[in-house]
Amino acid sequence: MNTDEVWQAIDTQRIRVADLLEKLTDDEWRTPSLCDGWTVRDVAAHLTMQQTGLGGALRMAARSPGGMKRIIHRSACLRAATPTEQMITEIRGMVGSRKHNAGVTCRETLIDILVHGLDVAIPLDRPLETPADAAAVAADRVWSVVLPFFGYPFFPRKRLRGLRLTASDVDWAVGEGAPVDGPMDAILLLLTGRPAAMPRLSGEGACALRARLPSAQEP
Repeated sequence: MNTDEVWQAIDTQRIRVADLLEKLTDDEWRTPSLCDGWTVRDVAAHLTMQQTGLGGALRMAARSPGGMKRIIHRSACLRAATPTEQMITEIRGMVGSRKHNAGVTCRETLIDILVHGLDVAIPLDRPLETPADAAAVAADRVWSVVLPFFGYPFFPRKRLRGLRLTASDVDWAVGEGAPVDGPMDAILLLLTGRPAAMPRLSGEGACALRARLPSAQEP
């Protein structure tokens, strides 16, 4: 995907996520997401904060000292006090804009909307279309990052060493070793440490994976 296509994929997924959020009950908004310690509401709040400039990021850090994970979590929890309809409106309002958080690229923005959309949809057993081609671009970016990078410390090359990951719905594969096969969105979840991917993965390497993954994943 070129840059224009990545932004188009981001816009499309933002619309899908906003449409999903509009359908949720109050109880569903309070449901734990796939992220440890985060509710669906917290994740939605985080998704409203994908255009934070340098000044805003510095203010967030000043309010929540203690490392990037704490800054991200605390900021989302504070933002979660925003009225539901306003959060949905703000996610929709980003469609068509190419602004992204300070220090990242459009590919990190794509990772965020795809993965966090599934963080919301899966525990609610709600459908959320996640295109394989967009998930492949996001997965390429996650796989390529070898150092902690603004909240993306997944280290998939280390965690998934000795495994060959192959998508079943798009031409995509990485790694060497025991095979792990499945749809691209499940592999993206695996790369970002989400154990919820496991039921959709197969191959002799999938069994070994169950012992490697934590019970839940931080954003």
